[in-house]
Amino acid sequence: MAGLYFEEFHVGQTFRHALRRTVTEADNVFFSALTHNPAALHLDAEYCRTQTEFGQRIVNSAFTLGLMVGISVGDTTLGTTVANLGWDEVRFPKPLFHGDTVSCDTEVLELRDSKSRPENGIVIFAHRALNQHGVLVASCKRSALMLRKPRA
Repeated sequence: MAGLYFEEFHVGQTFRHALRRTVTEADNVFFSALTHNPAALHLDAEYCRTQTEFGQRIVNSAFTLGLMVGISVGDTTLGTTVANLGWDEVRFPKPLFHGDTVSCDTEVLELRDSKSRPENGIVIFAHRALNQHGVLVASCKRSALMLRKPRA
């Protein structure tokens, strides 16, 4: 199992995820269509060329968030998560464009026992996504309800 149990995390632990992903036009268009987001910023190249400061379509931020967290799963929570409890302080300081390659890192910010579920613990992660130039394109804090190590 790739994921870590609650007891295997420690505050300050950092993961530099080896998995990277180049975002395609298809990713952005399909995701925007699947989520019923018709924003011209994601779908209308002419609008973006003539009416925005970016000059091109930007990747849907919900896709960016999902990709950032998804890249982290294999190293941190795969098979050991009970539930994702929430995302806080979600930020997109710079846009992500078609053709950008995303890399991510994760830091463990906090560990605490679950008051309602003693068989689980809560881990607060800080995720960061950078483009191929090392520019921060997304960040968030994520709260995850994690399994404890099975008793022998």
